[in-house]
Amino acid sequence: MELLTTLWLGMPVWIWFGFIAVVLAVLAFDLGVMHREAHEIGVRESLNMSALYIGLGLAWAAVVYWIYLTYSGSSSIDPQIAAAATPSERAWTAVQLYVTGYLVEKTLALDNVFIISMIFTYFAVPREYQHRVLFWGILGVIVLRAIMIGLGAALVMEFAWVMYFFAAILIATGIKMLVMMDSKPDISNNPVLKFLRKHLRVTETLHGQAFLVRQPDPKTGKAVLWVTPLFLCLVLVEIADLVFAIDSVPAIFAITPDAFIVYTSNIFAILGLRALYFALAAVVHRFHYLKYALALVLIFIGAKIFLGDWLFDGKVPAALSLSVTAGMLAGGILFSLWKTRGGKVPAQREDPV
Repeated sequence: MELLTTLWLGMPVWIWFGFIAVVLAVLAFDLGVMHREAHEIGVRESLNMSALYIGLGLAWAAVVYWIYLTYSGSSSIDPQIAAAATPSERAWTAVQLYVTGYLVEKTLALDNVFIISMIFTYFAVPREYQHRVLFWGILGVIVLRAIMIGLGAALVMEFAWVMYFFAAILIATGIKMLVMMDSKPDISNNPVLKFLRKHLRVTETLHGQAFLVRQPDPKTGKAVLWVTPLFLCLVLVEIADLVFAIDSVPAIFAITPDAFIVYTSNIFAILGLRALYFALAAVVHRFHYLKYALALVLIFIGAKIFLGDWLFDGKVPAALSLSVTAGMLAGGILFSLWKTRGGKVPAQREDPV
């Protein structure tokens, strides 16, 4: 019992276990009940799944409120949470930071939909097999984000200047997004894909949902293990998330250094992405100009780390941060829908990865 009540990154261990249990239960229900058999996921099913996941993500805000209302919060490394005058003020501040992080992560994830769609198209993966790739991909995301966020939180607690480093990354990323807005990656020239094809036995075609199959070796005739193109697809999806995490993890840390809020908002945003993918993949071009708003959001989040020290006595208020972020993203969505009305598709140039 003493182990479960021990604080880890500012939160009792049993609360971390409880969150992981919730996520695993959701994934088990997804795979074991809703998608026990491979089938093509239509737009309606995708939207229903998305509504469920968005509902879960927003419902978790109520859990965040209860947790920060119940516990002292003095151990939080977020100065706004730790310095709150009352438990209710502390809880409401935590909720605002969680929702801001969730919105940013969710919007960043929309940009990742475009990359994942390109990967599936390159490997000609049928829609009925795409959910399997995304499902196993999310398991990798949970572990990868836990490692990255754990390391990030440890660095933030040990070295205060790390926040300024994260801020500089976000500003540079936002500027890069504005400059390279119309470029898209060339999957065939991906160095990881070239390495895998050179060093692994890869089958010529897909073998259903299998990632690995046994087939005769052309040289010896013995049955050996081969990887399928679906496995290569999974690896590239994981690589895409790794690149995505390099932007998203600093972004959420710039909103709040509280590791519990950072991790939970990350995971709920990513869980919903997998469900929303099947509805968005066909219409992702309608959100092309949202990237401009997202770039500005990243610049704003990075800049507020520096500006907070001068204008707000150390930290931009959570309510102001949430309002500006939500306003920019909403404006980007509305502008995108207006500019792409009537089926207008913005031109893009293809750049090597």
